[in-house]
Amino acid sequence: MPGSPLVSRRLWISVLIVPPLAFVALFVVYPIISAFAYAFFHWNGLARGEFVGFANFYKVLFTQPYADWTVNAFLHNVWVFFALMVLQNGLGFLLAYCLWRELPGAALHRISVFLPVVLSTIIVGFLWKLFLHPLFGVVNISFRGLGLGGLAQPWLGQDSTALWSLIVANAWHMVGFPTLVFLAGMQRIPGEILDAVRMETESEWTKITKIVWPLVAPSATVVFTLLFVGSFNWFEIPYVMVGLEGSPHGATDVLGLYFYRTAFGNMSGSGQDFGAGSALAVLIFVFIALVAGVITFKLRAREIQI
Repeated sequence: MPGSPLVSRRLWISVLIVPPLAFVALFVVYPIISAFAYAFFHWNGLARGEFVGFANFYKVLFTQPYADWTVNAFLHNVWVFFALMVLQNGLGFLLAYCLWRELPGAALHRISVFLPVVLSTIIVGFLWKLFLHPLFGVVNISFRGLGLGGLAQPWLGQDSTALWSLIVANAWHMVGFPTLVFLAGMQRIPGEILDAVRMETESEWTKITKIVWPLVAPSATVVFTLLFVGSFNWFEIPYVMVGLEGSPHGATDVLGLYFYRTAFGNMSGSGQDFGAGSALAVLIFVFIALVAGVITFKLRAREIQI
């Protein structure tokens, strides 16, 4: 019946579901499918040319200088992932544990830890670019004020420190997210288990390694998977802090910057190759999807075993 509760319920569900599905289809699914199609054609600027098959894929993987650029950017993304795994997620776990133990001022610390997450990534990038300025940046000024002027560096201007500077900026920006995810997992640990552990040992290390860490496995799965996807989609922080070239000398070049340069060109005059850029985007997407799937499957299997 038109006026029945069942029809009204179905209509209400349709109203709630159809717009988000349409949005995702238009702005996520369609661009992905388009990139797959574009990767098999030669392009003159943004004008599609003849069909070239897998030539664009071969170009970005095996033709110089694209092959060297691809390997260099990929290795930097790998390095970013492992560095953030230790720095961002490791620190997030420790902060979550401290907040869970209700240390003095825990409520205030919880807010302060998460506050950088709500800031725009663009703002964070410009902020840290100012912090790390070699002349008037707060980092070098602090070192000089403490009598440690020898530690002052052109952080974004030398190969040995530029990528690490971006990693620290990203960790500062996002550490609040794994902190709250881990904290939510810890708060679900039954009190009976904790009471039993306290009767056996007072060692914090034993509690963390034998009880807390295994029981927050679902939280770890979420955090690790999202970190992997984010590390290989890294773009905003490097773009704002060092530019499209991955300066200095490609030391901060990552796949996101490399894709953008290849597909749309840059101010240094490098040519635009939309076909090669689309092929690179497809390779990045396939790699992220496959590895993220494997990570999720393995970590879910670990949860079941626990």
